[in-house]
Parts: sequence; C-alpha cells; structure tokens
Amino acid sequence: MADLSKKIKRDGALARMQSRVPPGQYVTEKFPVLHYGEVPIYHDVEKDWDLRVWGEIEAPVRFSFAEFRALPTITITTDIHCVTRWSKLDTHWEGVQFKEFLRRIPPLTSSARYVMAHCEHGFTTNVPLDVLLEDDALLAYRYEGEELTPEHGYPLRLLTPRKYFWKSAKWLRGIEFMANDRPGFWERYGYHNNADPWKQERYAEE
Repeated sequence: MADLSKKIKRDGALARMQSRVPPGQYVTEKFPVLHYGEVPIYHDVEKDWDLRVWGEIEAPVRFSFAEFRALPTITITTDIHCVTRWSKLDTHWEGVQFKEFLRRIPPLTSSARYVMAHCEHGFTTNVPLDVLLEDDALLAYRYEGEELTPEHGYPLRLLTPRKYFWKSAKWLRGIEFMANDRPGFWERYGYHNNADPWKQERYAEE
C-alpha cells in the first residue's frame, strides 16, 4: 500500500511538471548557451555600459550602470522555453520589473504599442508592450542568486518568459518604444513574430 501511495504521488508530480512544458519541449537541468555574435567584454562596465530609451516617449532618457542598478528590484521564479526545444523549470531571476521601469522614465505617448530591444552586435528583438506589462517581465541582471554570466547576458538582459527565449534578448543596450510593430533580427530570418511556446510558434511558416 505504501508503494502504491508513493507511485501515485510520483505520477501526480510528473503530471504537474508535464503540464508546465509546452508541446514539443523537453526538460533540462542545464542552461544551454545560444546567441548571435561574440560575447561582449566590458573592461569597465561603469564607463562602458549604459541603457538608452527612446521612441514613443515624451523625452529620451539614458541610464548609466550605477543609475540603473539603483532602481528597485524584484525576484521571480519562472519556467523558460527555448525555440530549440529545451525547457528549464523553476528558474530564479532578479531585476527591475518592466512596468516598474516605466514609472522611472518619462511618460510614453498614447501611440506606444510595441518595444524593440536593441543589444550588442546590432541584435534586436520585438515584443508587444502588453507582454512586457505582465508581472513576470523583467530587465534582469541576476540569475539563481548570482550576477548574470557574460554568456547569459551580463550586465543586463530582457526576460519575457511567456515567449520563446530568443525574445529574452541578452546584452541589452537600448529600449525603443514603437507605435507600429517591426521584426527584429531573428524575426527577419524566419522566426515567428509572436513566439508563443504553447502554440509552437517557432517559425514564420508555421
């Protein structure tokens, strides 16, 4: 009877875990490294890095490294899903909640509907503004209690766990608010514009 009870609990836990994994994905304990371009090296991040904000906003603004790190942070636990079919569950991130970030910049215009993330090496990715207004959307700089490693986006990356992970762009340097959507780097090369893992929106032809 005890063995049956353990089996029922084990099967229940497995079912709950599988319910969190989108179709076509497999769970990994690893954190694979995938990106476009070389890993940036900041010899003096205080001087070499800043974050610019422009577009559909009353006035452009720039944050130095120190200014950005002074903003209030939160910690979230979330699952992440990569277009290459791996999923990683219960990951822990710390950073500035995007909707909190909006409170720290000049007001957006009434036309602002989309965001383009601009990163090192000219990489870009586009995300609807309403996705970034969800509670789990961050400007993240710590992972599992530690500073992001260079390979995973140090000193700042976007985190949009409701989308495939290429939308969580690494090495973030600029945020452009847009009235109209336009494709980012991978979207121009055939990746799906919407990138919903639960709908398996991997590629545009799908």
